[in-house]
Amino acid sequence: MSIKSVAAQLFAKRVFHKTQSWATNPIATQQAVFEKLIKTAKQTEFGIDHHFDQIKNYEDFAKQVPVRDYEGLKSYVEKVVKGEANILWKGKPLYFAKTSGTTSGAKYIPLTKESMPYHIEAARDAILHYIHETGKAGFVDGKMIFLQGSPILEEKNGIQFGRLSGIVAHFVPKYLQKNRMPSWETNCIEDWETKIDAIVEETFAQNMAVISGIPSWVQMYFERLQQKGGKPVGEIFKNFNLFIYGGVNYEPYRAKFENLIGRKVPSIELFPASEGFFAYQDTQTEKGMLLLLNSGIFYEFIKSDAFYSDKPRRYTIGEVELGINYVLIISTNAGLWGYNIGDTVQFTSLKPYRIIVSGRIKHYISAFGEHVIGKEVETALQEAMEGTEIRVNEFTVAPQINPENGLPYHEWFIEFENEPIDGKTFAEAIDNAMRKQNIYYDDLIVGNILQKVVITKVVKNGFQDYMKSIGKLGGQNKVARLSNDRKIVDLLPTKK
Repeated sequence: MSIKSVAAQLFAKRVFHKTQSWATNPIATQQAVFEKLIKTAKQTEFGIDHHFDQIKNYEDFAKQVPVRDYEGLKSYVEKVVKGEANILWKGKPLYFAKTSGTTSGAKYIPLTKESMPYHIEAARDAILHYIHETGKAGFVDGKMIFLQGSPILEEKNGIQFGRLSGIVAHFVPKYLQKNRMPSWETNCIEDWETKIDAIVEETFAQNMAVISGIPSWVQMYFERLQQKGGKPVGEIFKNFNLFIYGGVNYEPYRAKFENLIGRKVPSIELFPASEGFFAYQDTQTEKGMLLLLNSGIFYEFIKSDAFYSDKPRRYTIGEVELGINYVLIISTNAGLWGYNIGDTVQFTSLKPYRIIVSGRIKHYISAFGEHVIGKEVETALQEAMEGTEIRVNEFTVAPQINPENGLPYHEWFIEFENEPIDGKTFAEAIDNAMRKQNIYYDDLIVGNILQKVVITKVVKNGFQDYMKSIGKLGGQNKVARLSNDRKIVDLLPTKK
């Protein structure tokens, strides 16, 4: 065992015990975060406007700070972007993470001196928890790749901005610099397909041990590797022993990945976003990711089925229940207050608090009152594929409200790697899995309001072509799992 791997195990033990100290005291930890946030932001423009000097407890905060999305905070953010200080948080932010919004155009999410370290430490601690639990640290001697956006940053009124993953690239610890790939020059390539080809050339002969990224884009990398080497990725990289991912559920990709790799590889799930690093998988034996309660973020939760009602109740960490679909609301040390990030979560454990990402509050199908969410369609597809040779590259679901013949239905657009022998049986399996999970959907089928699932096959690389056509190929961009209209699916190239 190398000195580096021994040091990693010792460091992992220390971080594990540090985590236990706050994870076993969740309510006190969140209260301390809350008090520090309010105290620090009292003299900001937002704090003055919302009477932070009068906030004595959470109830005061909930009365004075409404839940907002980016549009609701935009007037404040625009002042920060113009270079004004002490608007949402003390001073000015270090960076803006630039993302694309559906209604706002470009979104500028502030990253501050206080918030930035948590983005780095959380990813590190996820790996250290894996080392502590499994005792496996040999991969620290191999090469690591993080498929991410370009680290080239621009400047706006004295503040640099770029993609979150590109900003984070500037904070890679020195002890990882020699192991990290791709090279800086390759990482700066903007065109995703050109970048992937360059990464393949650069990494093909290397001792790759850890690979990280959004599954859909890692899949593209693996496919190019396999084309070049003519053998599974696991044979090209014999010491590839850890896959780290975030952004989407891995399960729909798992069978395809194991085929591309040629063997099973342990994985760690992360829940990062421009607005904060919220959770990571802290154990290989329990479902869900550990919610990071001490990372400068105060969490609130609103039940998703009540979210669009007048004045829905806001819950704090001590009030949540298992298995409920909650909209995640955050207040942070980057100056986001009562902020709806758009993601929905469910708790899988309350001791400690672990979550899964169940979908997006705006990504659902409820054309007939069924309110189908992302987790349900992902689970249905996974269950339908179990025990079969069927493999799926990508998929999305949309309602067909006005079919030419028959009743309306949910239409599943699927790009298959291995198609089902009997498509009708496969569609039936998906439909049964959906009905088992969602009683409203089941009622619509039983009541002859909807007909059963219809599958439409997407041509090979159809989703990649679609993402390219809208300028969102690669990086942190993801295909929406489902939508309440047909704007996405009408652009997908399908088979006759």
